[in-house]
Amino acid sequence: MKSAVETLNPTRVRLTVEVPFEELKASLDAAYKKINQQVTVKGFRQGKIPARVIDQRFGRGAVLEEAVNDALPKFYTEAVNEADLNPLGQPEVDITELKDGELLAFTAEVDIRPALEIPDYSGIEVTVDAVEVSDEDVEKSLEQLRDRFATTSPVERAAAEGDIVTVDLEAKVDGEVLEDGVATGVDYTIGSGQLLDGIDEAVTGLEAGGTATFTSELKGGSAEGKEAEVTVVVTAVKARELPELDDDFAQLASEFDTLEELRADSVKRLGRMKKYDQATQAQEKVLEELLKLVEVPMPEKLLEDEVNTRKHNLEHHQLGQMGLDLAKYLEIQGKSAEDFDAELKEQAEKGIKTQFVLDEIVNKEKLSVGQEELTEHLMRRAQSSGMSPDQFAQAVVEGGQVPMLVGEVARGKALATVVEAATVKDTNGEVVDLDDEDETAETVEAATETAEAAEEKTEA
Repeated sequence: MKSAVETLNPTRVRLTVEVPFEELKASLDAAYKKINQQVTVKGFRQGKIPARVIDQRFGRGAVLEEAVNDALPKFYTEAVNEADLNPLGQPEVDITELKDGELLAFTAEVDIRPALEIPDYSGIEVTVDAVEVSDEDVEKSLEQLRDRFATTSPVERAAAEGDIVTVDLEAKVDGEVLEDGVATGVDYTIGSGQLLDGIDEAVTGLEAGGTATFTSELKGGSAEGKEAEVTVVVTAVKARELPELDDDFAQLASEFDTLEELRADSVKRLGRMKKYDQATQAQEKVLEELLKLVEVPMPEKLLEDEVNTRKHNLEHHQLGQMGLDLAKYLEIQGKSAEDFDAELKEQAEKGIKTQFVLDEIVNKEKLSVGQEELTEHLMRRAQSSGMSPDQFAQAVVEGGQVPMLVGEVARGKALATVVEAATVKDTNGEVVDLDDEDETAETVEAATETAEAAEEKTEA
């Protein structure tokens, strides 16, 4: 087999391949065998029909077509390996010559991963938020904890903000009660904004047994988007009672004996959270600066496929689950279709660029992924998917997705390497040390999430 490579542009090549006919023998034999199993000829047992009879009855052309279709992937792969190419996606193959008994010649055009020059990234400097836990942060955290342990009790008074009311609802459009417009025994916290526009004003000031009518645009159901006249009947009013913030509460809500111990733990916990947020912010900013340093030619077909995939996932998965179509989503967002397409293309370009650059750093720095790192990443992905680790691992193996997971972790390590080399300062001008040996695995996993977000972010 002879092959040659012609560079069409920095991200696309054309392979020209010539194969001596004798190298098709195995595929020809397989073609005759396959046809033998599919046809019957009077006078011959199935599977025992001579090749000459198949040629006479069904044509040599059918056999050659079957053999070439079988052989092309093998010869294409050999040519790609010989030229040391990194193809992206499927090739466009054109058979240019097929001489029975002599020669098979074809061309294959395919996008390739562009060669990148990674400059010195140690000069990258970014500024991130300082890690500061204020008294206000601690009090807010304790108030949230109190809220989780709040109790409710019926009250005989008018409903006010923060109360929980039990209500019956009836929605009418054009004077007709909707089939799906009646609900009873619905609990609603006044001020939460989680039900219908206008309900807060309607029920505030009502006691149990009180009724009010208001107009609201329906957010779902058979009359979604229409103005409805809604009648609400309050059947019960309950007040929320927060526990006192004292040592008894600390013992109820935590493993600590005193409020001061709980408060001190809150300071530590909030500090860890802010440190993690700071590390994520550093990774995002360093990645932005890194991408500015590298010129990345963009494979047009790959970009087109990526844009189409993201648009399909948004329309048929994310928006579908929210009961929206693309037109309604754009209306809510206040975007035109042109703006949306431009944003989608920009996000896709950034995702592809991120993957190319980080993969190149993986190769340049000779980074590898250990079993423990892969397992930890798998556990996180399983958790986010709602599957057990065993179920997720089985799905990954059966779907041939292990290399994809390895690539994700490797790119996370590449980003962590760049962040480590960069200068990160906080808003106080202090140099931030993100290289904590006790948190190395957590840092890599965070960097992996940051890299994934840059590659995948297309969200409703």
